[in-house]
Amino acid sequence: MKGNTILVVDDEAEIVSMIKQSLENEGSEVITAGDGRQALEQLHRNPDLIILDVMMPALNGFELCQMIRDEVSCPILFVSAKQKEADRIQGLSIGGDDYITKPFSLRELKARVAAHLRQNQRLLAGNVHRRVLRYGFLQLDLQGREVRIRQQSIPFTAREFDIMELLALHPGQVFSKDQLYEKIWGLEAVGDSNTITEHVKKIRAKLGVADPQSNYITTVWGVGYKWEAIPS
Repeated sequence: MKGNTILVVDDEAEIVSMIKQSLENEGSEVITAGDGRQALEQLHRNPDLIILDVMMPALNGFELCQMIRDEVSCPILFVSAKQKEADRIQGLSIGGDDYITKPFSLRELKARVAAHLRQNQRLLAGNVHRRVLRYGFLQLDLQGREVRIRQQSIPFTAREFDIMELLALHPGQVFSKDQLYEKIWGLEAVGDSNTITEHVKKIRAKLGVADPQSNYITTVWGVGYKWEAIPS
């Protein structure tokens, strides 16, 4: 397991500490999260394997697995006190690679982690992955041209998606309305760059309904717009 990065997600600090110490003794780098939102923020670290508790507040392990499975190819191991067969089947059917019930043996956990890492390394070279950007709960599938928030698909027109894609690929960079219009409509387009304002209003309205607490596109007064969210 040496050299691998493992993400441990559990709201029980003692269990996180125990797993972290055990895996670090095997040479792994271990990053941790106490809930689903923190886990989303750690995905930019590109973990080689995720150990995921099921019963967590706000966003449970099953919901988190469904949200990230299209963009995360690494093995996901559920660790849960839920021991019913239906729970194990659900965890495996939504994209989990293994399901371990609490209380568990650290020796068995380490053995399963090692086995999944070996298998993943063998398969990694042949995998073809979808190009997906994630910003918090927002998921931009650039290949499928689809936007999802908490697994809910949000419909956008082609132009609206083009604007989001351009801004999201350059987070923090300010684009004027003229720049956006030229890049998306083309230099030969006949129209007015003020149409960008209307498109941004519609984008914000749609995103706001699904995720009212986040502001993805910021207005820089007198200049233009920028993508504010930091990719996770």
